[in-house]
Amino acid sequence: MHVDLMLDSLDGLSVGDAVGAEFPVLQRPLAELAAGDLPAGRWEWTDDTEMACTVVGELREHGEIKQDRLAAAFAERFDGRRDYGFMTVDTLGRIRRGVHWREVSAAAFDRQGSCGNGAAMRVAPLGAFYAGNMERVVAEAVRSAQVTHWHREGVIGAVAIAVAAATAAQARMTETRPTPTEFITAILDRLDGGDTTRLIHRARALLGAPVEQVAEELGTGIRVTAQDTVPFTIWVAATYLGDYRSAIATCVGAGGDTDTTAAIVGGIVAAHTGAGASGVPHTWVSAREPLPAWLDQTRPRPRADSTSTRLRRWLSGSR
Repeated sequence: MHVDLMLDSLDGLSVGDAVGAEFPVLQRPLAELAAGDLPAGRWEWTDDTEMACTVVGELREHGEIKQDRLAAAFAERFDGRRDYGFMTVDTLGRIRRGVHWREVSAAAFDRQGSCGNGAAMRVAPLGAFYAGNMERVVAEAVRSAQVTHWHREGVIGAVAIAVAAATAAQARMTETRPTPTEFITAILDRLDGGDTTRLIHRARALLGAPVEQVAEELGTGIRVTAQDTVPFTIWVAATYLGDYRSAIATCVGAGGDTDTTAAIVGGIVAAHTGAGASGVPHTWVSAREPLPAWLDQTRPRPRADSTSTRLRRWLSGSR
């Protein structure tokens, strides 16, 4: 389990969320964003970050997702100022009033459950946390999603993003960089059928296409569903896995649900890049509103023989 990678992913997610929410309002040239130039000020994050912080807090404290505990934490920390969707407001309100999360989640949308993008938007740090153990990534992503998104597509969307972040983090640990095709293929290998999966297949076929075409075919979250959000974010992350600023600028430039697409992509890419020249700019982290005070963000000290060092030795045949 990798706390440091999880916290890097959370930084990427929360900064992407804040930039995606604020930058379109400023009507500044996208070139400024791609160059790393942001206006001074406090960049506030939304529900994407608040819920991701709860997931991270659960993993940091307990090392696993327990659905009853996660549902209670989501409901307790709900802040209506954070731009939650109407269905999530209703879901968390009912859980606060004592209705069991399973009943609430399964009853949504005429008992189909929600296929919204909310489970995907918060899950990238979970994937980074379990990098190297894909079976655990998938299982924990499913558990984290079902609390609010019972629909199969909502769950698949969360699994896809968790696997993407785990794949990005694993490449970082082994000091490799998958090609965009390899990256998306690794995600598809862990997914079942459905519209979200079908459109991720299409995202792989669109690698190298203009972003305008990709946005037109895949969507940019304007419908706030997993199906029209996750495939586009997978394409962006695969295309810009080593360039955080360009990845975020691409999300903002494409329009749609920009805080959520930038949060998802930011969480995946930062799991690979961390902070710095090609990663999350330190100035952006400083400009982002501080994360909640209740979240323990203390990073563990690196051990003398880190996971990445052991993996490199194993790959080179040395024990």
